[in-house]
Amino acid sequence: MSKERRKLCLALVVVFTVNLLVIAVAQSVAAQTYKKGSSGQTVTQIQTKLRDWGYYSGAVDGVYGTGTETAVKKFQRKNGLDPDGKVGPATLAALGISGETGAASGDVELLARLISAEARGEPYDGQVAVGAVVLNRVRHPSFPNTMSGVIYQAGAFTCLQDGQFYEPVADSAYKAARAAMAGSDPTGGAIYYFNPVTATSKWIWSRPLIITIGKHRFCS
Repeated sequence: MSKERRKLCLALVVVFTVNLLVIAVAQSVAAQTYKKGSSGQTVTQIQTKLRDWGYYSGAVDGVYGTGTETAVKKFQRKNGLDPDGKVGPATLAALGISGETGAASGDVELLARLISAEARGEPYDGQVAVGAVVLNRVRHPSFPNTMSGVIYQAGAFTCLQDGQFYEPVADSAYKAARAAMAGSDPTGGAIYYFNPVTATSKWIWSRPLIITIGKHRFCS
């Protein structure tokens, strides 16, 4: 191989390596950006910092809503940052927060919050079952294909309408969420559940029953 050809090959390798590094950095930045709809422990940290510094007066619930977004914009303007309402690496640094280790942590937080709100007081298997229904919906073609999409789907869960979703999360709900995400499904594939004592929908009674756990009927 000639000297010129070796130089060309080396240059191509350098360019390829640089491109890979740019892509990796971009993905890392995207993973550490929190915005409206995000949830998890880092969102809780963001809300706590903003509340303690007088920018935020809402609930510290780990759910990035309109109030959190507005508070973030105020903080960004005050600190010379782009007031886009999103918490990326620069805003995280200004807040003194290092960020989460990955999307899975946010999913656990979100699922645990739903389980706690929908199945508080139910036996542990019943809590895991509620989490399993959410994951079964994620995999089902009739529902959104993401955890947040299923949980925030309009009219899907009453706890988002009556405010219980924003209550403190029970410790058992985190354990149940992790179990469901690890594949545990006491329902045998259910995509619906309801409490027959409080159900107001006649349609839900038409769904084929798979199993009853605690106060909930789990259906296909």
